[in-house]
Amino acid sequence: MERMLLLRKVLWSVILFVGSIVISYAQTYRDSVLMLRQDKMAGFLKEPSTPLNEADTPYLHYYEPDSTYRIRASVELLHDEQPFRMPTSDGTSKAYVRYGKARFQLHGEPVELTLYRSADLFVSPIYRNHLFLPFTDMTNGSDTYGGGRYLDLSVADIRDGHILIDFNDAYNPYCAYSSGYRCPVPPKANNLSIAIPAGEKKYTGPMKQRPRPNVPPKPLTEAERNLIRSGDTTQLLRVIQDTVPDETRILKSLSEDIDPKDALLPLLAQRMYLAVTDSTHPGVGIAAPQVGINRNLIWVQRFDKAGEPLELYVNPKITWRSKLLRKGVEGCLSIPDTMGQVLRNYTIRLTYQDTDGEEHEEMVEGFTAVIFQHETDHLYGILFTDRLAEQAAGTYQLINGEVDLYLEKRLRRQ
Repeated sequence: MERMLLLRKVLWSVILFVGSIVISYAQTYRDSVLMLRQDKMAGFLKEPSTPLNEADTPYLHYYEPDSTYRIRASVELLHDEQPFRMPTSDGTSKAYVRYGKARFQLHGEPVELTLYRSADLFVSPIYRNHLFLPFTDMTNGSDTYGGGRYLDLSVADIRDGHILIDFNDAYNPYCAYSSGYRCPVPPKANNLSIAIPAGEKKYTGPMKQRPRPNVPPKPLTEAERNLIRSGDTTQLLRVIQDTVPDETRILKSLSEDIDPKDALLPLLAQRMYLAVTDSTHPGVGIAAPQVGINRNLIWVQRFDKAGEPLELYVNPKITWRSKLLRKGVEGCLSIPDTMGQVLRNYTIRLTYQDTDGEEHEEMVEGFTAVIFQHETDHLYGILFTDRLAEQAAGTYQLINGEVDLYLEKRLRRQ
């Protein structure tokens, strides 16, 4: 009997000891997560580009730290992957490369997530090892931001074929707080059918509006000036082609704003106009990158106006796109002998400047909205063929049979 009592005491001592270790670990882990969040928040609010300020902190919410969602996943590296366009919240897209597949078990369910590398950030030594993990789960739209959340990892985190993924570090993109940002939309491969109640919750404060930067546009480079001055107002600028590697690089590059009052803007605009109205290959729109100038300047034919004029738009930005899509045939002056059926948003909200620097905003719909989307895509290094590849991987519902739509007048045929 004494031996049994002694054994029971020893067992209870072991249980209490182990329990105290577990409690101590849990408390330590909780404290470390909370401290990390506090440090990140302090840095976040000090960053000039952040959409939030100190007054917005009461609207930021998080799940209680839970080590259940700190997971060791196996990693399968992917090789010879080609860059693809990941859609963004503003209707454009950014170039990424699939780096690897992370696999693990969560609550008895097998989970697989794709790790990505940004093609744009990879050229910077600071971000050379950065891995991007965007995901959605069953909490989106209720407890968390509907557009999904992100995790930042590193190639250096992969050891012995495994990586530690801590969903307690999941955070919202800037688009959860403000309009005017280009936030990657998690691909279907990372849409989870389970809930991940860890990390940042839904922002409950007022949505912000990202202001246009106060920093003046960078002056035209000497190379840009030389190209613009290579002819006069009677000579068109040659439309570059995606079949030439050096010219493809220009077409795939991100463009910058241009000073509306730059002395060379009228000459650039006129020579672009001559290019898009050239009788040998006329178009309904043209963007500055198509003539070798990575600046935010486009011509668009306004089929929605009397006389269907071609109009110039300086530093255009699409700030809203309708959920309703239309499909239509598109081609491009820079992509010879290629056509495709592209899905575009039926209605958009556009902001732009005129040549006096005055700001304007308007709603555009139908075929004219398609032209604006095609040309502004050029300013982000996106070609309509990229859109075709992007949409081939998506699913879209035809609504003609579900809802009756009418117009007073017939649509203009393209």
